[in-house]
Amino acid sequence: MVPSNLESQLLALNTDEKTQVIELLLQSIREKWVGIEKAPTVCGGAACIRRTRIPVWVLVQARNLGSSEIDLLRDYPTLNAKDLANAWAYASSHAKEIEETIRENDEA
Repeated sequence: MVPSNLESQLLALNTDEKTQVIELLLQSIREKWVGIEKAPTVCGGAACIRRTRIPVWVLVQARNLGSSEIDLLRDYPTLNAKDLANAWAYASSHAKEIEETIRENDEA
């Protein structure tokens, strides 16, 4: 059952936004993260936005430090809103991995 406040928010989305939500939900079910890649030779194997060297943890850390999505899109002009949505979905599903990577990089 969908909580009523979430249901009203979902119903208020436009068609493109609803499509994006459905895609993200399907990705989380299948554990196939379209738009996210992990390769041992890129950024130490950290999850990155596809075809970039921008790690998900960097975006999460920037958001934790107060950057808005608009700030991130301006600071990383190769990214788009879907890339950020994919990053947030991945980070939500892999919270321990992201938190550990942030911590490791803060200690370095």
